[in-house]
Amino acid sequence: MLQQLDRVGGLRRVNDFVVKFANVNGSGSASANALFAKAVLRMGVAATPRNIFPSNIQGLPTWYEVRISEAGHIGARGGGVDLLVAMNPQTWDKDIGSIEPGGYLFYDNTKSLPEEKFRSDIVVIGVPLTEITNTAYTDPRQRQLFKNIVGLGALSALIELDPDVIRQLLAEQFKGRDKLIAANIQALEMGRDWARENLDCPIGLTLRHADSVGDRIFTTGNDAAALGAVYGGATVCAWYPITPSSSLAEGFARHCGRMRVDKATGTNNFAIVQAEDELASIGMVIGAAWNGARAFTSTSGPGISLMQEFIGLAYFAEIPAVIFDVQRAGPSTGMPTRTQQADITICAYASHGDTKHVLLFPEDPYECFEFGALAFDLADRLQTPIFVMLDLEIGMNERLSKPFSWDDSRRFDRGKVMTAAELEAGKLFGRYLDVDGDGIPYRTLPGTHPTKGAFFTRGTSKNRMARYSEEGVDYRDNMERLLRKHNTARSLVPSAVCRQSETPTPLGAIYFGSTSPAMTEADALLQDNGLSLDLLRVRGFPFGDEVASFIDSHDQVFVIEQNRDGQLRSLLINELEIDPKKLTRILHYDGTPISARFIADEIASRVGKVAS
Repeated sequence: MLQQLDRVGGLRRVNDFVVKFANVNGSGSASANALFAKAVLRMGVAATPRNIFPSNIQGLPTWYEVRISEAGHIGARGGGVDLLVAMNPQTWDKDIGSIEPGGYLFYDNTKSLPEEKFRSDIVVIGVPLTEITNTAYTDPRQRQLFKNIVGLGALSALIELDPDVIRQLLAEQFKGRDKLIAANIQALEMGRDWARENLDCPIGLTLRHADSVGDRIFTTGNDAAALGAVYGGATVCAWYPITPSSSLAEGFARHCGRMRVDKATGTNNFAIVQAEDELASIGMVIGAAWNGARAFTSTSGPGISLMQEFIGLAYFAEIPAVIFDVQRAGPSTGMPTRTQQADITICAYASHGDTKHVLLFPEDPYECFEFGALAFDLADRLQTPIFVMLDLEIGMNERLSKPFSWDDSRRFDRGKVMTAAELEAGKLFGRYLDVDGDGIPYRTLPGTHPTKGAFFTRGTSKNRMARYSEEGVDYRDNMERLLRKHNTARSLVPSAVCRQSETPTPLGAIYFGSTSPAMTEADALLQDNGLSLDLLRVRGFPFGDEVASFIDSHDQVFVIEQNRDGQLRSLLINELEIDPKKLTRILHYDGTPISARFIADEIASRVGKVAS
């Protein structure tokens, strides 16, 4: 029977709770976990799954967390676990400790555990999963795999997850393999039957059909960015595999396979090269872009470190390039499968000498698609590297997103490319000549004209006509023009998004990227407790005037970011010459995604200190 320990009534919620699966890598749990999340979505209930896995090989712990929120808190961690499915003895104590008081523990009780392994303030649900599967199956691998489906069946009965939805998903997953469909459904029914016969079903956490999903799609930021690159006109991708960015290049290959193959000849209208390392990959991108192709690489922090010299070349020689940086926890190897926002400074000032780069900060898959396409227009327009700053949380984890849209009348912005006709007409051409005052020179593409037009590009000091020069006046002239160009970019990058509170407040909060859903929910929590904030989501660097105005108009501004050193805050102070005392750090950097509860608690405590 359902074991309800003393002093526990059990949480009672409908379509609003967090389920966490604690598994062993390689046990076949991933498929069942994904099936659970998709079934919730098919019931019309918004949910955000999050895969937490080790960088090592089979046999180590993995976790799969699903935030279920009909209210629409998509992508945000709630801050606690309401129902834990504990399938890994190695992490038992830590996993049990994460359950909210009054929460539920679901575990395999084939072998009994001493009472001290449990908590007195949670509801414990034991199901003999191993015993059930060992009775039904003799093959060891079948026992391992089907135990997950038996567990899903029992769980579906406990929380009223619609079994018809699961059956339909199984039929879709194993389409054309009727025996496999039947076997999985049989395992599902064994778990459901046992739970309904032996447990008090349902428990206090239940699901009901709803309509909070709407027309939204379910995808990852990496795949969205890859599709954005296709729509943005990218034809060349050079990359080296690195977690968590590899799926972006793989997604680009998949999308190109559908959309960039000549139907008449079968010829690929794209080139994808897996280079020998990150330095080679960015070199290929720069070479392709110099020849007129739209080219990119995808990488993470360690790759950015290796690319520094070539990034400086592209900046100083003024060659377009797009770099998708899917950030992870560093430094060094750090935690390859954990998330962070800790590459802000290294990307903003990448390479030696005085450099300033353009950064884009998407908040969700929709903006990953939008900015993925926009980055190529900006790279051509500004003739410089553009960094699209994703992270593992937004890049690898699936989440709901509004459908992508594209205006078919939209044309690529190739920027200041001088044509053969203009050269023939005698238009003055100087590769590093600023004729418009915006810091952006004209360029020519190789092959534009047989005799006119200098295709030569210098990565060394030069004068305005691209002739080699180490004269101080020429060097300074060039560096100041590059600064003008960076200032021009302020009007081209996406503007920050401001959300004013309903009541006037001296307090503001600045955030960016994958922090967005947690910040939105935290704001609601703070408002419920009588604390109002104005919010500003930064979407690009260099910062627009609206960012400085926001800071100037508030007495205290919290800067929420997922790194140790407050890198966005440092950038704000350095670039806008802000008094550091005005910007208060709210920092989260343990490798897990930031939660609404963390943000709300930190801000509330800091306001208390300020008020006193």
